[in-house]
Amino acid sequence: MNTTPEKRSFFSSMTRKKLGVMVASFIVFSATLSVLTYEGTKKTVALTIDGEQMTVKTHASTVGDVLNELEIPVKDTDYLSHTPDTAVKNHLNIVWEKALQVAVKIDDEESVHWTTAKTVKDFLDEEEIEINDYDKIDFSLQDAIKDRLVLNIERAFPLTLQDGEKEKKVWSTSTTVADFLKQQDIKLGDLDRVEPNLKDDVEPKATVKVIRVEKVTDVVEEPIDYALVTKKDSSMMKGTEKVIQEGKEGLLKKEYEVTKENGKEVDRELIAEETVNDSQDKVVAVGTKVMVAQVSRGKTLTTTASKSSNSSSNSSGESSSAPEGGNEITMSATAYTASCNGCSGVTATGINLKANPGSKVIAVDPNVIPLGSKVWVEGYGYAVAGDTGGAIKGNRIDVFVPSKDQAYRFGRKNVKVRVLN
Repeated sequence: MNTTPEKRSFFSSMTRKKLGVMVASFIVFSATLSVLTYEGTKKTVALTIDGEQMTVKTHASTVGDVLNELEIPVKDTDYLSHTPDTAVKNHLNIVWEKALQVAVKIDDEESVHWTTAKTVKDFLDEEEIEINDYDKIDFSLQDAIKDRLVLNIERAFPLTLQDGEKEKKVWSTSTTVADFLKQQDIKLGDLDRVEPNLKDDVEPKATVKVIRVEKVTDVVEEPIDYALVTKKDSSMMKGTEKVIQEGKEGLLKKEYEVTKENGKEVDRELIAEETVNDSQDKVVAVGTKVMVAQVSRGKTLTTTASKSSNSSSNSSGESSSAPEGGNEITMSATAYTASCNGCSGVTATGINLKANPGSKVIAVDPNVIPLGSKVWVEGYGYAVAGDTGGAIKGNRIDVFVPSKDQAYRFGRKNVKVRVLN
């Protein structure tokens, strides 16, 4: 078939258009194929970033490259499930957790840590920090870890607590004795005292003593000894005696304020004294009558005559007249022996009266007559001030005699005492 030039031109134009479309389609197809091929070669990776989960497709070859692509800065202290140089595989699961800063202050020492632990307990276990049951902490073990968290720990140390008579081992984190007692719920009475002082610091392994102090009143009734009063009777033969009046003990009531520490008496102070019944002296008549012989005109007659015992010779060394010199004092005198109940027989100056019953010793108030002084006592003779007594106060003395009978006979009298040195 013959074609006209117009037809040939039209067919030529259509051919060129088809070719152009075909080329364009090929380019698009190629590009699409390239994109599909590129995307199809990516690996699918699951990520958990600080607890948030995501999925990404990547051509990254290592875990570090994946994180760099996501602009995630990884520090050595952070948690990373795989090392940065781990090769990326399809469906790899990567976990990253940012480390948080935690400060730990134990007593006066502070340290800084980085951790990915979730709770305080996990963190302490991770850092191998042990908490004693008695340690003082300002947090709960179940508290969540937060960035820049500060954990304060006061270490407890052992102490011994003596509360009265009770003793026990305890633990404390206190800095003063007062704080420690408050921690132990120890309450003090008005008179109680504490060792060491309440303001002092407690030291490890020290002993804190609580001394319980109380004051009580004690009423004691004591007998009052009766005195033996002798009366000379010239109508009675010498060597004979007759009781004119029986002696009777009196009764003295004493009131004491007693101080006790931990239940034991440590002090006793007399605060009141009252005579309930007065004593009654025992009165004994002592005969002085003696028989003397008289001679008249060669015959011997026996008659009686009264002779005072004061005129008899004194074989005990007594002197009827006071010596010269010294200081004379009129004093109330009684007598005592070494065989009284509870008596040791040894004087305040060390004289053994039981071993030396003939000693001339008097008990004195050292504020009136100094111990060791040589004295002369009316009716007793020369003696030494070698003893003291609880009732011997002021111008009063007690003269030593060998027996109770002699002590009763001596009674109570006022005598002149001359202090010779």
